[in-house]
Amino acid sequence: MKKLVLILISFLCITSIHAQKSFTLEDITNKGTFRARSVYALRSMNNGESYTLLKYGTKIEQFAYANGEFEQSIFNLSDIGTDKLKRIDGYQFSADERKILITTKRQNIYRHSFSAEFFVYNRDNKKLEKLSEGRQQLADFSPSGDMVCFFRKNNLFVKDLKSGKETQFTFDGKYNHIINGAPDWVYEEEFAFWQAFQWSPDGKRIAYMRFDESKVKQFNMTVFKGLNPEKKENALYPENHTFKYPKAGEENSVVSVHVYDLESKKTSTIDVGEETDQYIPRIKWTQDPKVLSVVRMNRHQNHYELLLADAKSGKTHLLYEEKNKAWIDVNDDLTFLKDNQHFIITSEKSGFNHVYLYDMKGQLVRQITKGDWEVSKYLGFDEEKKLFYYQAAALSPLQREIYSIDIKGKKTQKLSKQVGTNSANFSKGFKYFINYYSANGVPTIVTLHNAKGRLIRTLEDNKDLRKKLQEYEIPKREFFSFETSEGVKLNAWMMKPIGFDETKEYPALLHFYGGPGSQQVLDRYRFDWLEYLAQEGFVVVVVDNRGTGGRGEAFKKCTYMQIQNLEAIDLIETGKYMAKQAFIAADKIGVYGWSFGGQMSSLCMFRGADVFAAGIAVAPVTTYRYYDSIYSERYLRTPQENPEGYDNYAPIHFADQLKGKFLLIHGTSDDNVHVQNTLELAEVLVQHNKKFDMHLYTNRNHGIYGGQTRLHLFTKMVDFLKENL
Repeated sequence: MKKLVLILISFLCITSIHAQKSFTLEDITNKGTFRARSVYALRSMNNGESYTLLKYGTKIEQFAYANGEFEQSIFNLSDIGTDKLKRIDGYQFSADERKILITTKRQNIYRHSFSAEFFVYNRDNKKLEKLSEGRQQLADFSPSGDMVCFFRKNNLFVKDLKSGKETQFTFDGKYNHIINGAPDWVYEEEFAFWQAFQWSPDGKRIAYMRFDESKVKQFNMTVFKGLNPEKKENALYPENHTFKYPKAGEENSVVSVHVYDLESKKTSTIDVGEETDQYIPRIKWTQDPKVLSVVRMNRHQNHYELLLADAKSGKTHLLYEEKNKAWIDVNDDLTFLKDNQHFIITSEKSGFNHVYLYDMKGQLVRQITKGDWEVSKYLGFDEEKKLFYYQAAALSPLQREIYSIDIKGKKTQKLSKQVGTNSANFSKGFKYFINYYSANGVPTIVTLHNAKGRLIRTLEDNKDLRKKLQEYEIPKREFFSFETSEGVKLNAWMMKPIGFDETKEYPALLHFYGGPGSQQVLDRYRFDWLEYLAQEGFVVVVVDNRGTGGRGEAFKKCTYMQIQNLEAIDLIETGKYMAKQAFIAADKIGVYGWSFGGQMSSLCMFRGADVFAAGIAVAPVTTYRYYDSIYSERYLRTPQENPEGYDNYAPIHFADQLKGKFLLIHGTSDDNVHVQNTLELAEVLVQHNKKFDMHLYTNRNHGIYGGQTRLHLFTKMVDFLKENL
């Protein structure tokens, strides 16, 4: 602990020394000059004393938690001597850790999903074998490690590793029609999962979800083929990429749940009710290999039901139920304890997100954590010591700490020591945890601790980055809060220009994301293009409006049925607050946002036309009628039920009010927020004879990156702000 404190003190002392160098946009976008190092992809071994790391994409090595010493080489490509496998993109151990499922030639599909080639390495006989021909998805070991289930061309297969026999057990999979064992686009994006099958604990059954997207409307994207480097000519005809994308109020996939029995080769259907216009966001086996849990939600996503299903008969009964006036978030916190008598959930039903313990009859045993603060992440339960571990914003919405609490909910211990943002990764068995800490102006420090929080050693202190920061004059982020005219307290931070002179007036930029449950105003290390703007003479303000996270359910869900409205009011109020500051030029205030933030910056430019002189909207949702069903309806219900909520606050319906300079930016291959949003808004602006700038990035998705794209993007935005503020 003393060493960690000395690191922090020395860093603060060092950075107080006046530095001379300035930095460039390229330092931020391409070079990663100020990017903090961390400790990634560390996997705990079963013994809880060791972990493995993938190094250089060629070898997997094992190290000791206690001292970091190298213990053994698990797998090394140079020892295999094969041309079949040249790089490791990922790996998975079997339950007994004697086999390794290796991923190579990974190709991303959407946000989470990817296809790849898979190999199985047997540590006992040192043999490496390809799982199957061609490309697959979602390869997953059985509990015994003797079989692998995988997804290919919308169907599921099982490979017996002993006999080498490959068995297909779903047959109706068809692109844009039926998906077996993987989610459709909207489930993957909005319910945040990408594997829709799971082995039973005894390995005798596979439960899977079947998505019938036959009636879901199809969306088309033009994908340009670009220049052929050999022929030095452009492809004449672009590709037309089509995929199923349910927009707000439109038909969703019909989802059913099935269980395949490997011995009988029979498939049973789980009874999820007669209603098909609903969601099945999760399936999970209980500790009983014959009982599957199924989460069922209504289309409004405010009625959560946890069902228990008999794997053979398919009959279900209700275990747990929760209703909410707004919506209920779906997560992966549901945990069935090994005693097969209890389960754990997290819920906001008290007004703040907390941990609850229930028995398998659905009766509440007790609320484990309590208070007017948020459990921001459930980290696990040590069944031997009867301790829960979690991350929380118990001291401030701007900070995160790591805690443990006993099963009685009485004894709480704060395990993290430093004030700022802490996150943790526990070893199997909960003997150790790795803490990832950063704070405003303090780059990431990664430390190893025992379960009681005692510091064992420092894994990464970013000493080189701390030294590098000495060479530059860095703008400082200063936290503050203010009250709007409606009496709402908003948290924010501000960066003043290098060489700030309070007698001068500076142009300013307001930035935000603002989406439900999100947070931008956090005590953590960040270094991005906003620092560059401050270096170039701008005051930068970042704010968390109503609807954002860390402050309880009431603050987060007050925007229900009118999303974009209260957010816009708060952001315009922030602009007015900025205009009152003597050092900010009231006629030179700009706004910038991306995605949800892009729609809000658009609204600021339209509804707040007298406040903001210039604005940038990147990949904005210009009306939720264009966006997907799950996200849009979670906060607005359907357009048929709530047309006012969709139309009264959408940026596209305020375009006639634009007065200032406006820059629209979008990637043409954005599968999430379609470029349709920007193009339709552009047309409305044109018809109102409003002058604006627009830039499209060819074949770029929602993240707009690749090659020199980010440098070009941020250079364009900086130039736009300098020219217009």
